[in-house]
Amino acid sequence: MACNGKFESLDLAEFAKKQPWWRKLFGQESGPSAEKYSVATQLLIGGVTGWCTGFIFQKVGKLAATAVGGGFFLLQLANHTGYIKVDWQRVEKDMKKAKEQLKIRKSNQISTEVKSKAEEVVSFVKKNVLVTGGFFGGFLLGMAS
Repeated sequence: MACNGKFESLDLAEFAKKQPWWRKLFGQESGPSAEKYSVATQLLIGGVTGWCTGFIFQKVGKLAATAVGGGFFLLQLANHTGYIKVDWQRVEKDMKKAKEQLKIRKSNQISTEVKSKAEEVVSFVKKNVLVTGGFFGGFLLGMAS
């Protein structure tokens, strides 16, 4: 309340939209979670999120591998039986062109936005070692289940 009797309102919805999820969970500046949570809680948060991520990654990965492999199998089967004719010389030429474009892009510098995000991730990992360790352990368990 201000001295003149008027109230000040804060728009927390706009503030929350601008904050990444980990800042909402761990606080401003992504400080070490050790200051707020016990070791067991940090490991549990990291482990549960890691397991969920690993489990979903495994299911989506299997589905994608099945779709790509099945697509190649059907393409080869249709080519072999004569339903379609694949111009393999054109495919090879297009692959060489794509390979050259990738080499050109690889030689260019990484954008500053990518560098800043990478630095932010490294900073988060350094400040929250237990959560990160729990996440990777949970991720491996999720991939295995």
